[in-house]
Amino acid sequence: MTWPRWLARRALSGLVAVWAVSVVVFAATQALPSDPARTILGPQAPEASVAELRRQIGLDRPPAEQYRSWLTGVLRGDPGTSLDSHVPVGHLVSERLGNTLALVTCATGAAVAAALLLGTTAAAHRARPLDRVITSTAVAAQAIPAFVTAVGLIIVFSTTVFHALPAASLIEPGRSPWDQPQYLVLPSSALALSVAPYLLRQVRAAVAHALDADHVAAARLRGVPERRLLVRHALPNALVPLVQAVALTVSVLLGGSLVVEAAFSYPGLGTALNSAVQVRDLPVVQAVVLVVAAGVVTVNLLADLATVLLTPHLRTGSGASA
Repeated sequence: MTWPRWLARRALSGLVAVWAVSVVVFAATQALPSDPARTILGPQAPEASVAELRRQIGLDRPPAEQYRSWLTGVLRGDPGTSLDSHVPVGHLVSERLGNTLALVTCATGAAVAAALLLGTTAAAHRARPLDRVITSTAVAAQAIPAFVTAVGLIIVFSTTVFHALPAASLIEPGRSPWDQPQYLVLPSSALALSVAPYLLRQVRAAVAHALDADHVAAARLRGVPERRLLVRHALPNALVPLVQAVALTVSVLLGGSLVVEAAFSYPGLGTALNSAVQVRDLPVVQAVVLVVAAGVVTVNLLADLATVLLTPHLRTGSGASA
């Protein structure tokens, strides 16, 4: 099977996965114990008013009919209106999605840069004190939850020790976070520190494996400098596992930014989801989870495509059928 056909099959399976997530999310929101209409009107509202609101927002219809109506709207690009703010869900999610993507982009870039530098350094100094220090620090850092890291950064850089950066990311509505980079520094650093240790260990393992290859050993015997071996031979061979590791990292960041966004009051998808769950704003909950699921599927699909393009026998042979 050629890789374009393989890519089409993977894309189709990704669409099926997103559809399955939509079914699960819709069923989960239907199973929430409280009544959204009662939450909106308050506990003292008369039953007649609650019943009328349920009719207006379609909660009195059978679940299957509600799901069909919601899915049809999503396919048309209209996931509904927020029950809490009465703002179109598409507008709310698109604005928050841009903020989350900016945060994830900064965190991924910082984590990849740190992992490449420190992972390559550790691999080049295997079994030496520098390698032990780097890997031990990475293992210790990986055990620290992202929320603890976020709180620690706030304490050090915003309150007790220094006052260099804002503790809360109060991005002005309608403005891009790229225009206010001071609000991105601490949240992206907290996210980067939570995933960089994993990437570092992957880079170290891939580079160390590449340095042990026969052609690298032969080049070393010919007197090729160690720095050139790293740049010309080890790092290119480490790209494929790094691509897969970065895809997993981005997937984790997309799904796990909720905690960090809450810690810094960052106006992204995570805080939107948290607020929507608290007030039982079902259209927002469903849309945010669906967007995150589609993002995870897309990232993994792009990583698989990059792996095929970087691997000659997968690109030209039948390996893409795997």
